Amino acid sequence: MKFGIIKERKNPPDRRVVFTPEELQRLTKEHPEAQIKVESSDIRIFTDQQYADLGIEIATDMTDCDVLFGVKEVPLEALIPNKKYFFFSHTIKKQPHNRKLLQAILDKKIDLYDHETIVDAHFKRLIGFGRYAGIVGAYNGIRAFGIKFELFNLPKAETLSGKDALVQKLKRQILPPIKIVLTGHGKVGNGAKEILDAMKIKEVTVENYLTKVYSEPVYTQLDILDYNKRQDGKPSAKEDFYKNPTKYVSDFERFTKVSDIYMAGHFYANDAPVILSLDMLRANDNKIKVVADISCDVDGPIACTIKASTIAEPLFGFHPMENKEVDVFHPAAIVVMSVDNLPCELPKDASEGFGEMFMEHVIPAFFNGDKDGILKRAKVTEDGHLTERFQYLKDYAKGK
Repeated sequence: MKFGIIKERKNPPDRRVVFTPEELQRLTKEHPEAQIKVESSDIRIFTDQQYADLGIEIATDMTDCDVLFGVKEVPLEALIPNKKYFFFSHTIKKQPHNRKLLQAILDKKIDLYDHETIVDAHFKRLIGFGRYAGIVGAYNGIRAFGIKFELFNLPKAETLSGKDALVQKLKRQILPPIKIVLTGHGKVGNGAKEILDAMKIKEVTVENYLTKVYSEPVYTQLDILDYNKRQDGKPSAKEDFYKNPTKYVSDFERFTKVSDIYMAGHFYANDAPVILSLDMLRANDNKIKVVADISCDVDGPIACTIKASTIAEPLFGFHPMENKEVDVFHPAAIVVMSVDNLPCELPKDASEGFGEMFMEHVIPAFFNGDKDGILKRAKVTEDGHLTERFQYLKDYAKGK
């Protein structure tokens, strides 16, 4: 089995990698039968020399590899036919902009394993950069608040060495007694929580958050039923919400009345209700001044996320009454941070964490006959066809 680590070719450049030099060295020790090749790259957070110093082959021709690992989408012209590929394809939700990518994968008889489709027997995701999205997103949310109210000016996360450096910068700032509401209990939400806890911001219950006045900054972390309720007034239940999302409406307005910052780290399914509506943002008693939409679903559940912002320009102002982008310092502006590739700002930390997860959950499947079905469940395409689990993409793949 010959593994190849491919160069990231998507623009803007992504410096992350699936495996650090140390993880590849570990792989060769645990599986001596594996051969490994790293495609030369001048943008990767780890240099060619760092891999070469650990005895890993650096090359420009990857055609002799069996399995190719990348992070972002591979350009159509760079896809090598009849190979196994692992990368984030952004096709499994029928994203229109990547239809041609899936078509090319099928035409070239590539076996695609999307990082998002790597799940356990209960279909819980095993691999992702979510934690680092949460970490950077929370940092950016605090940074946005400091900029908006001219309290402090934190450096961009991408200029710092890693999570520890972010925390050190945050700890030096003095926040007024603001309230921060955080949605999501997955990797993204808990990544944001890591930052708030590291800053020693006090976590309070939902009830206390809604009713009490504090002399220090506080936050609360919401679960799905904290901000959704059944339309008919019947008792809500998580299982019922997942089965019947259209029977629910947002119950988030009670948080807009008392919150200064909203950090959105939830997972959003297509039929789920809007969370933060335009009407809520337009209400006279809306207090939210900063929205850090870490999940970044454009035109999705957060009304002010009208676009994805960028690492270069992470913040924009949103005028609720006019439903349009304005300057961050406009008096009526809510500041929005909606960067859709946040982990790119911590490429070293994110790559280290990703590689550890990959070594634990995926690599063993190549050497144990895939006894737990990890590879089988993750495979989107095989020999020019969609696999059974992904037959729902058939019309999408055929379209133009």
